[in-house]
Amino acid sequence: MRRISILTICIIFLVFGVASAKEKGHSAKGHTAKGHSSGTHWEYSGKAGPENWGKLDKAFAACSEGKNQSPVNITGFIKADLKNIEFNYNSKPSEILNNGHTIQVNFESGSTIMIDNIIFELKQFHFHAPSENVVDGKSYPLEAHLVHADKQGNLAVIGIMFTEGAENELINALWKQIPKKAGDKVVITEKLSVNNMLPVARDYFRFNGSLTTPPCTEGVRWLVLKNAMTISKEQVKVFTEVMQHNNNRPVQPINARTILK
Repeated sequence: MRRISILTICIIFLVFGVASAKEKGHSAKGHTAKGHSSGTHWEYSGKAGPENWGKLDKAFAACSEGKNQSPVNITGFIKADLKNIEFNYNSKPSEILNNGHTIQVNFESGSTIMIDNIIFELKQFHFHAPSENVVDGKSYPLEAHLVHADKQGNLAVIGIMFTEGAENELINALWKQIPKKAGDKVVITEKLSVNNMLPVARDYFRFNGSLTTPPCTEGVRWLVLKNAMTISKEQVKVFTEVMQHNNNRPVQPINARTILK
């Protein structure tokens, strides 16, 4: 009987240990390059809105305490010899999902940029309406964030602004299969090219920043393209009707940062 009791106790500890490890892993997942996922509920308004993100979870402390937060008002530029971003987008999007905070398009491996002699792989892009970053105080109807990560997990985000005008070819193809309910996703079978969402001239503004959603992690390279693309009024309407709310975090203080152009 004694042997059976010891064995039983060992099994119980093992089961509880595994369960505890899983729970810790889930709670620490937060917002990675793959998406806006987090175990703590947050929103874009009300008690769980941006002004309270830092109070919702200890892991979100940077949202209220950080000094290099995004988005920003891109102004007071300093001219610099910024090297061209080397784009090498070859892979296709794998799925489009509605995570309740944005519409996100995940990518197969194989698309990269090079900046600072470091290769960053495109993980996903998503949208904010109206734009999160503003340029000299000017807001745009829509902004796309192309999220990249290097092998160490460091992030580089390319921001693309959209002005109202002609339809965007890639967005038109995506919106035809847009998931309308939070949590829904659709597998993309077409070979769509993200290059169709990029302007021909790719000069950019550069600054250090953070994720624009909880946990607002800092240390993100921000590269916002100067030239905007066009999107039709109807395309913006499709996005806002699916989201049912604005999904832009308010502009954050620049503090001691410089914005290069």
